[in-house]
Amino acid sequence: MTTPVCTTASTAAVPPTSYPSFSSYVRARGPVLLRTARSLTANPNDAEDLLQTALTKTYVAWERIEDHRALDGYVRRALLNTRTSQWRKRKVDEFACEDLPEPSGVPQPDPAEQQVLHDAMWRAVLKLPDRQRAMVVLRYYEDLSEAQTAEVLGVSVGTVKSAVSRALGKLREDPELSPVR
Repeated sequence: MTTPVCTTASTAAVPPTSYPSFSSYVRARGPVLLRTARSLTANPNDAEDLLQTALTKTYVAWERIEDHRALDGYVRRALLNTRTSQWRKRKVDEFACEDLPEPSGVPQPDPAEQQVLHDAMWRAVLKLPDRQRAMVVLRYYEDLSEAQTAEVLGVSVGTVKSAVSRALGKLREDPELSPVR
């Protein structure tokens, strides 16, 4: 097996280029871009690495970027592309095997308790006014969007939003559905 050899002779002949405008851009926009990177990852350290990678890609392309007023968009796109590449390359820890692993020790809910809760929910839904009941059923049991629900019932999306909000408020106040303490 041969070991790859890295030669630096070709890169040593090219002097590194410095871009003072890049440095000032990073100083000025770094905190905003870091917030964007944090919104793409769950870990603050991963966000810093993601931003560093995106800024490296931006630095390499600095001379090719014609409109420096659009740098935020360029860096955001680099953040997204980099994060997508990381996501696609993630390690999957699932292995196919002949025998199924033992079930976890997590207790399953009692089917009788689930049926009691299900019945209580339907009794509470049946107490709602007809229009609110129809909207709740379409939104949450039929899984229609607000726009689809509005279209089916011939009302506006705002009407669906407000009626469903009022209906959910009534369901939250129903004594049969209050959590047991």
